[in-house]
Amino acid sequence: MSRLARAMPGGSMTLLVLFVAVLVSAISVAYSAHWNRQLLNDLYAELSVRDKAQAEWGRLILEQSTWTAHSRIETLASEQLKMHVPEAADVRLVSQ
Repeated sequence: MSRLARAMPGGSMTLLVLFVAVLVSAISVAYSAHWNRQLLNDLYAELSVRDKAQAEWGRLILEQSTWTAHSRIETLASEQLKMHVPEAADVRLVSQ
């Protein structure tokens, strides 16, 4: 029998094992809570990035619809390119 086992009263080894198990369990719970908070903070940061990207996307869609509006294109075509809608007599159909 080892000297440690002889020096400890009966049942002490069981209590030591239980103490170590409780200590490991407590440390695991603290680590798990910390990790959970870290992941939650990361999630909120990513949600913030997503919201900013969605707002930017909305602004870009609005800008695109403004730049491609039919009235704007028609105005640019008539003013800058001197284009106009042809008269009915000027239209010729080409068959293949």
